[in-house]
Amino acid sequence: MKKILIVDDDHILRSVLKHTLERQGYQVTTVASGTQALKSFTDNPPDLIVSDVSMPEMDGFEFCRILRSQPSGQLIPFIFLSARSDVEDRIQGHSIGADDYLTKPFEVKELIAKIESAIERTRRIHAEIVHLMSQFAGHPPSNIPGKVYRENSESIISDQRNQTSSQLSPEPLPLTPAEERVFWEVIQGFTNKQISDRLFISPRTVQTHLSSILNKLNLENRTQLVRFAFEKGYEQVK
Repeated sequence: MKKILIVDDDHILRSVLKHTLERQGYQVTTVASGTQALKSFTDNPPDLIVSDVSMPEMDGFEFCRILRSQPSGQLIPFIFLSARSDVEDRIQGHSIGADDYLTKPFEVKELIAKIESAIERTRRIHAEIVHLMSQFAGHPPSNIPGKVYRENSESIISDQRNQTSSQLSPEPLPLTPAEERVFWEVIQGFTNKQISDRLFISPRTVQTHLSSILNKLNLENRTQLVRFAFEKGYEQVK
């Protein structure tokens, strides 16, 4: 059962979301501030976080910054759910590490869809990372149980980073700044539509940049691009 942490100072909204998400099969913990959320994260790490922005003690932006500064919090899917709907707020939310930003009032179905999408994307990324790391270690992926794919990929990433920490940084990418932004989004597993929403460009522009990236790196598709990024160590300098 996937665990979700809800962070919001509105106790009615917390209760509604807890009830709704538990009916969807999730295990839900609720807290009222970023300070409480950090403690809850340490005591009982969730699989995904949904957080308000404006809260007492510590707001959602500061909570997200602190979370992303910790190795254990870098890969947790994070969705902002906020009444602050200005473009500047949404951009700030994404820039400090949020995976998505949904404004209030909102449709519960949309939030559930975003949660399911984020969890599935994380599963795919972890599985691909474990697959790549197992190749580096000389262990066939077929020997790794599915549970290890889901639960131990962060440890494998950490081990790999420790092994390569003394190596030289990878060469700069032969890409334009706009192409580099798309490159980092693609290797995180985002679709063209999601990249479009996150970078505030059209899906067609995303595809144009992606085609140029693949051409410059002499690659054929997204899978090869992800493999290229991890083999060359680019994910470590993100």
